Amino acid sequence: MANDPYETLGVAKNATQKEIQSAYRKLAKKLHPDLNPGDKNAEDRFKEASAAYALLGDEEKRARFDKGEIDATGAEQAARNYYKEYAATPGADTRYQSTSGFSDFGEADDIFSSFFSRRGHGQTHARGRDLHFAMEVDFLEAVNGAKKQITLPDRTTLDLQIPPGTQDGQPLRLRGKGEPGPGGGPAGDALIEVHVRPHPIFTRDGDDIRIEMPISLREAILGGKVLVPTISGNVTLTLPPNSSTGKTLRLKGKGVTKRGGGSGDQYITVKVILPDPADPDLAAFATSWSAGEAQNPRRAWGG
Repeated sequence: MANDPYETLGVAKNATQKEIQSAYRKLAKKLHPDLNPGDKNAEDRFKEASAAYALLGDEEKRARFDKGEIDATGAEQAARNYYKEYAATPGADTRYQSTSGFSDFGEADDIFSSFFSRRGHGQTHARGRDLHFAMEVDFLEAVNGAKKQITLPDRTTLDLQIPPGTQDGQPLRLRGKGEPGPGGGPAGDALIEVHVRPHPIFTRDGDDIRIEMPISLREAILGGKVLVPTISGNVTLTLPPNSSTGKTLRLKGKGVTKRGGGSGDQYITVKVILPDPADPDLAAFATSWSAGEAQNPRRAWGG
């Protein structure tokens, strides 16, 4: 018998869908077979957590489970036929309306026959359960697209295409890669929730990409050609003279590919970096630069 899915995920029966998803994510990151090679206990617990989330993560299935219409495995709960139901039904077969004590118990096999017949019929074409998994991908794999391979709890592998522009937390569906349907019914799907690792340079803002670009004092004053990284490779950017820290430049079309076509932009925010260690010649110049002494960039503060 399958464990109670709420207990498996460690959530209360009144937990929100977000709390259920969060609980599953934590367990998946802790128990995934790729992170626990050779650990049979972790593998079994991961299977249990995935099965529990397949049920509770689907609001419709969760509601049916709470009502007792399906069990913890997602299988239909057959309707039970009771003697009193037949006896109370107008026009029901009179053999269930006997007044001779226990004489009608000889027909009890008909009740059980109906029970198992209806149960079997209900499962004949039932769809298999969806399986839920989580995987991590690099930032550039998510924004540019990539081919990956995921290992299932039974150690089989599936090839997965990461579409360009994939968002953190986005689920990808592999149709027919879930559990087989009982009685020869159609298989469920495999749902893979993608988690994107952060990048040391790029930050995603919708379909746009943002970076902070360090420049030297000389580049800030004189401007010039600088090499800038983008998600599709390096490009040359013309930096205008007199570029202060915080100045933002745009590279049109160098962002993330949009689902409907086209791409976002890349925004470059300039950050002036002084030489380290300090240059004595630069200090001497600043000391003798009278115009620099007169400049007060904090005048708007009233200082």
